[in-house]
Amino acid sequence: METLKEFLIAKGYSKVKLKFTKTNHFEIKASINGIKGRFILDTGASNSCVGFEAIERFKLKVKDSEIKAVGAGASDMLTQISKSNAIKVGKWKKNRVPLILFNLSHVNNGLINHNADPVDGIIGADVLKKGKAIIDYEKKYLYLKL
Repeated sequence: METLKEFLIAKGYSKVKLKFTKTNHFEIKASINGIKGRFILDTGASNSCVGFEAIERFKLKVKDSEIKAVGAGASDMLTQISKSNAIKVGKWKKNRVPLILFNLSHVNNGLINHNADPVDGIIGADVLKKGKAIIDYEKKYLYLKL
């Protein structure tokens, strides 16, 4: 019998290892505009996000946004948007990906309070949808269609 991994690789997917954190999140390594970072994988986040402090690090061109961010533990947060970014997760890559910027301190404070490392941002459903993502929760892999 064929495994899920064999089936998806044969269908043109690439696999990326996920790290299960102390806070019951999956963490993933990815790069934005060629700069590596650590991100929470969040299927419930409509958009991929980074913190305001990441603007220079990831070479983002930002504009103010009238949209207010809402997330677990916070609401009505001011945002900015960066519209054209190259994102790479494993072998999968996509250009012209928009990112939402907001204050990630409440997320990182929560992680630090649970003895987990802070992250650079969140990979959300927008990227997962573009990559036709499949998550193998048992084996801790993310598969993205190349």
